[in-house]
Amino acid sequence: MVFSSLLFLFRFLPAVLLLYYIAPRKFRNVILLLFSLFFYAWGEPKYVLLMLCSITVDFFIGKKVDWCKKHGRTASAREWLSISLIYNIAVLCFFKYLDFLIGSINAVFGTAIPLTGIPLPIGISFFTFQTMSYTIDVYLGVTEVQTSWIKYGTYVSMFPQLIAGPIVQYKTIAQQMETRRENAADFAEGVHRFMIGFGKKVLLANNIGVLWDTISVMGAGSLPVATAWLGAAAYAFQIYFDFSGYSDMAIGLGKMFGFHFLENFNYPYISTSITEFWRRWHISLSSWFREYVYIPLGGNRRGIKKQIRNIAVVWMLTGIWHGASWNFVLWGVYYGALLIIEKFVLKDILIKLPRVFRHIYALFFVLIGWVIFAFDKIAVGVQYIGAMFGGAGAGLVDSTTIYLLYNYAVLLVILVLASTELPKKVAALLIRKAGENNWLVTIARLVFYAGVFFLGVAYLVDATYNPFLYFRF
Repeated sequence: MVFSSLLFLFRFLPAVLLLYYIAPRKFRNVILLLFSLFFYAWGEPKYVLLMLCSITVDFFIGKKVDWCKKHGRTASAREWLSISLIYNIAVLCFFKYLDFLIGSINAVFGTAIPLTGIPLPIGISFFTFQTMSYTIDVYLGVTEVQTSWIKYGTYVSMFPQLIAGPIVQYKTIAQQMETRRENAADFAEGVHRFMIGFGKKVLLANNIGVLWDTISVMGAGSLPVATAWLGAAAYAFQIYFDFSGYSDMAIGLGKMFGFHFLENFNYPYISTSITEFWRRWHISLSSWFREYVYIPLGGNRRGIKKQIRNIAVVWMLTGIWHGASWNFVLWGVYYGALLIIEKFVLKDILIKLPRVFRHIYALFFVLIGWVIFAFDKIAVGVQYIGAMFGGAGAGLVDSTTIYLLYNYAVLLVILVLASTELPKKVAALLIRKAGENNWLVTIARLVFYAGVFFLGVAYLVDATYNPFLYFRF
């Protein structure tokens, strides 16, 4: 079940909201937990047991770590934390990377070890990182241990952020698990964020995704330069509006239930450097690796050599986190190398350039990165990148390029504008001039929400193309 589905919009969400708000406050976490487990089980019923096991293991280990710390048994606390980390990493590696490892061994050594064929549990990378961050934070003393299995289970399985993030660290919502107070203002803001995300996903990401699918199957060996760049831009827009749209919907749903999740995107395509891009893209993942890998390794405190090592380790892991394929490893290495070069070589040069040139520089390397990311077969990705620079020998442009530009020109302009802060600033300016409580503002908002919802639902009724790209990670 996905947020942008008729089943979710017209059955699941109304049911959970109704039961949640009519129930006494003490039962609301239970309702959220049960509905969240049902939500996950709708797609993968057998893997609910895996999630319940992870919840239970880390819940009790968290209590043991806390008990050991309070009784001065630091070594024992560290041992329990190690058990938690080993368990979670082992689960993640077994389900996500075992076949990748077997396939790599077969390719290198010519063996014929059979693959397991075990399906990947949806969202395993997200909820595993959440459970690990909890036990680490309890060990570090930055959050209180949760003594209620129901509340901890609700935190891990909460359906708004369960299968594609953002990665919610327990310490950021610990107080909300205990004392949150739902109100009309938060609910209204939640509806607003959900509708923004719904529009991003259904009206923007899905439609530009059709362009990428069209170009990506044309054959990189015959693509004109302009068509190849158009395809790369289409994929960049698709993955951004797909993932940020999901994050908006998740944050909006959280507010409907009284939770305040941290932001996950901040207009990454307006960045003027690769460093800035990764401060704006998938913020919850970047924050997780910074807090739990980069800083514990020493960060930038132990000299340049170790800082370079730490950056390399983080980005190797970031690439692997995204998927069990060598193109993701290469993608992580690519960004790790770029960030190292930018930090130690280009930093002083970039800062002297006009902003427009820095922006072009950042987008150039981001688009190349998305091509590496998009193709599971590295050779195909390399061939596609070659086509972007004339390697296909098909010229700069052809009739197909003109046809695609003609059909997608309006959508591309909308996507460019929607990737910036301009629409938000214009809306804020108009509201400020009209007055927040002006009846015209209220009507305009209602018309906007109704329009997005009506167009989105109309699209979903006939659409067969409605993927969430980050579900496979």
